[in-house]
Amino acid sequence: MTSPHLLWLLAGVGTILVLASIVGEILRARLSPAGQNPVIENLNARINAWWVMVICLALAFIAGKPGVVLLFALCSFAALREFLTLTTHNRADHWSLVACFFLILPLQYAFLATDWYGMYSIFIPVYAFLLLPVISSLRGSTKDFLIRVSETQWALMICVYCASHVPALLYLQIPGFEGRNVILIAYLIFVVQLSDVMQYVWGKLIGRTKVAPTLSPSKTWEGLVGGTLTATGVGTALYWMTPFSPLEAAGMCLLITLMGFFGGLVMSAIKRDRGIKDWGHLIAGHGGFLDRLDSVIFAAPIFFHVTRWVWSTT
Repeated sequence: MTSPHLLWLLAGVGTILVLASIVGEILRARLSPAGQNPVIENLNARINAWWVMVICLALAFIAGKPGVVLLFALCSFAALREFLTLTTHNRADHWSLVACFFLILPLQYAFLATDWYGMYSIFIPVYAFLLLPVISSLRGSTKDFLIRVSETQWALMICVYCASHVPALLYLQIPGFEGRNVILIAYLIFVVQLSDVMQYVWGKLIGRTKVAPTLSPSKTWEGLVGGTLTATGVGTALYWMTPFSPLEAAGMCLLITLMGFFGGLVMSAIKRDRGIKDWGHLIAGHGGFLDRLDSVIFAAPIFFHVTRWVWSTT
């Protein structure tokens, strides 16, 4: 049965998107009737993309644990493909790449689906970490060996291991919160993505000081502070739908919004290193899956383990 709190949250997000769509169409009619304003066109493309993503998330939430696990497994597959497309590899890595997509990724989510915490928490950072270089070394190619292996391991950690901590929230045992864990996923994604949006808005309004001009010229300290505080304030106000107290919610929101910012910064550094603007083009107005998942990916493991630690000590 779908939680009433989840329905309220989805209704709230839907209302925001309806208002954003209306505003976007008004701006287009007034400022870009022929599609000549790239800022307005990009804004509407992003709103349309958010409609698609929110609908997919809502359907997965309503389907319950299997739907959420499957959705994020598919997202991990797409993200891993985007990442590995830009990495260094040769024919000697063929079986390593096959193992990433068709052995390690499915096993990680299978362990998760069976709630085998002892395995999914260490499978990739321990077993896969050791297995992949062995497979590549057996092929006998030494050219760029360390770079090839390291990039593949990094791709697995980011795209599969960290991403899998989002559906892992479904399996946390929180007294008095049984059957409502899907709220934690919605809460995590909503707060982190709201922070991203508000950092952009505040940065455009009052942003002056660049955080890292060579990595991401659009990120400013003013935008970071404004977006983080806005998302933290909203997340704290929504504490009633979580197992957190207002103070715990404030601390958690501050933590995950900062981790989300750092995630975006790190992934921007990788894109700059590879000379690309977006990880992919599957999502109109948003680039690839990694362009949308970067902040959530970095925030998810911290959110999961801190929440698990808090409730294991109470």
